[in-house]
Amino acid sequence: MGFQQGLSGLNAASKSLDVIGNNVANSNTVGFKSSRAEFGDIYAATFGSASNLAGIGAKTLGISQQFGQGNISSTSNPLDLAISGNGFYQIYDSPTTQAASYTRNGQFQLDKDGYIITNTGRYLTGWQADSATNFLPSSGPVSPIQVKFANFGAQETGGSGVSGAGLSVGLNLNSSDSVKTAVFSMADPTTYNYSTSATVYDTLGVAHTQTMYFVKGGYQVGAAPDDTVTNTWSVYYALDGSPVLPDGTLGTSATTQDAMLRGTLTFTSSGAYSSYASNVVTTSPHNTGAISRWFYVTPTALGNGSNGLDFQMFFDKATQYGSNYNVSTLTQDGYTDGSLTGLSVSKEGVVQGRYSNGQSRDVARIALYTFNNSQGLQPLGDNRWAVSYASGAALPNAPGAGNAGLLTAAAVEDSNVDMTAELVNLITAQRNYQANAQTIKAQDTILQTLVSLR
Repeated sequence: MGFQQGLSGLNAASKSLDVIGNNVANSNTVGFKSSRAEFGDIYAATFGSASNLAGIGAKTLGISQQFGQGNISSTSNPLDLAISGNGFYQIYDSPTTQAASYTRNGQFQLDKDGYIITNTGRYLTGWQADSATNFLPSSGPVSPIQVKFANFGAQETGGSGVSGAGLSVGLNLNSSDSVKTAVFSMADPTTYNYSTSATVYDTLGVAHTQTMYFVKGGYQVGAAPDDTVTNTWSVYYALDGSPVLPDGTLGTSATTQDAMLRGTLTFTSSGAYSSYASNVVTTSPHNTGAISRWFYVTPTALGNGSNGLDFQMFFDKATQYGSNYNVSTLTQDGYTDGSLTGLSVSKEGVVQGRYSNGQSRDVARIALYTFNNSQGLQPLGDNRWAVSYASGAALPNAPGAGNAGLLTAAAVEDSNVDMTAELVNLITAQRNYQANAQTIKAQDTILQTLVSLR
């Protein structure tokens, strides 16, 4: 036995203590991955019999990173993101360069320019939503994620362009109510059975109150005023307290009540919705008779520069049963303009903006990257790694695709250090160090004995 075995053992035990100490020191570091010192034995080169070889010590083969999943802990920051899976975030040093590194630390925040950054000022990457079409890709080139939509523009009622756009009313009109025969007047509640109001929006996002008045046994569209049926209701409209008049001009034989926008709501004999038609006119009222479900209102008195209100009414959720009047739904697709109030991130990595007008929109999708050999990544510090030849290329994925994993918002991934195991390893490494020191001490004693021979 020589000093070399003991010295190599001391070096190996010291390296093990270094690794264990680093693990313990980073037990509270978000996204930290523990390491393990790995050792091998040393034999002198010889041409002799293999059975006669004696080892000459130990050496460090490498420090292996352990990428096991850490625990997920909740936080109060909606931009804290934890990965449950094998993926890494890609971060850039600046928004204009593509010097990329990779991290599991999901402690993010917004900077003054709307970029999502790490606590060291690096830029999270992903796929931006198209500002014109709102299309959100999940592949292709990535870029630093920037929240560009600080405001959410107004939309007029009926302006979404989708099926069913407009004002939808769900209610029950009591079939037991008496027929109203008096001429309708907004100012006289005895001339109508019920009324309800809904908020609608013009092209500038200005809110208006539309009131609907329901009159039992109303006029059939195009019929004489005294023709009534018990399964029909007339619906009159007012906007911001003023009667809604159809486009056109009053004829010589018409009255204001004749020209007022009126719709006919018809039910089946069992009380189910049958049809709705409104008597929109485009010429003098006394020449009307065309049926349309659209109406157009031009609020010229508002003086706000908006276009007229132009939307469709839907009563397909209306009923006429022998129960009390009630309104179940009043829905429409318009809204005023709004400013950004917050962000949320889905498990699929979709960053969504929330706005003061109650709307939301997709901003971007976070990209996750996987590696064929994550243990081959080069540590950089600050919880970052760089691609190396041993790791293989970074492979982009949308969260939830492949084995990249899913995200948990308002949460972080804790260090995966097992403190109990590390403390046991610490004791073991300490004993190894002491034992190797004893081999050196024993060799020293032997040498002293040899020197003292006469």
